[in-house]
Amino acid sequence: MTTRIVLLAGLLAASPAFAAKPCEELKSEIAATIDANHVPSYTLEIVANDQVGDRTVVGSCDGGTNKIVYQRGTTPSAAPADKAADAPPAAASPPPAPAAK
Repeated sequence: MTTRIVLLAGLLAASPAFAAKPCEELKSEIAATIDANHVPSYTLEIVANDQVGDRTVVGSCDGGTNKIVYQRGTTPSAAPADKAADAPPAAASPPPAPAAK
């Protein structure tokens, strides 16, 4: 019984150490897990706790001062290209005038 209490106390004492992981290291570990699940496109972003909003938090880092948020779908760098595809086509030049005989 005493061994279990000591083991439990040790685990509880070690749990804050996991939150102290550097954000970039944790972000790369999370990205590896997502890639292993064959997610085609996603975004992971490191943000301050007060900037999370309604995004999905997938990790806490730097001693709990930052969060890693996940968004599935198009990456931000691809967004402008998608907007260009929605733009109307450029005006076509008029057909050439028929040649005089």
